[in-house]
Amino acid sequence: MLHPSRAVARVTYDRDAADAVLDEALTCHVGFVVDGRPHVIPTLHVRVGETLYVHGSTGARLLAAGRSAALPVCVTVSLLDGLVLARSAFHHSLNYRSVIVHGDARAVVDKDEKARVLAALVDRVGVGRSEQCRPPTPKELAATAVLALGLGDPSTDVALKSRTGPPNDDPPDLDSGYWAGVVPVRLTAGAAEPDCDLPVPTGLAPSLEARR
Repeated sequence: MLHPSRAVARVTYDRDAADAVLDEALTCHVGFVVDGRPHVIPTLHVRVGETLYVHGSTGARLLAAGRSAALPVCVTVSLLDGLVLARSAFHHSLNYRSVIVHGDARAVVDKDEKARVLAALVDRVGVGRSEQCRPPTPKELAATAVLALGLGDPSTDVALKSRTGPPNDDPPDLDSGYWAGVVPVRLTAGAAEPDCDLPVPTGLAPSLEARR
């Protein structure tokens, strides 16, 4: 369990480290408030330079709320790296990396910018994938919404929280005879399962390991 003093020590504002986590994570959760009620939705994201983009449907509450004005949001991505098994139940924990971004998101209305962002989102699935499939039609573009969050904006806060290493057992428990250690956890891609008779495109085969 998380000790308050340790929680503070696990937070950093190193942008390079935070960007690496944003780039490795395949999904994010976006929190926002509509009509006084909190909402959190999972969606796709991509970082392009100093801008974080999140994807959704024009009919979704998140994108509808961000149409007319800047929308205050909290974007979170989390990567699980290990299960931490301690000698005591109290000190069981997780090794993880998590980035939280607080800021004001804008709706992307420029067609060229939206097309570039959607291509970048598709390319996160497989290297060069946006060139290996049919591009979106004008109708599909109109039905797709994108929000942009400036990571370098003064009003945007980007924080990385992480835990690494073995259990933090209390000294009296070290010789208690109970097993302790870390079980590593990794997200890996399996072999592609074709939906046609064509060969699997280059770059689409398992590539999650390359993200780490």
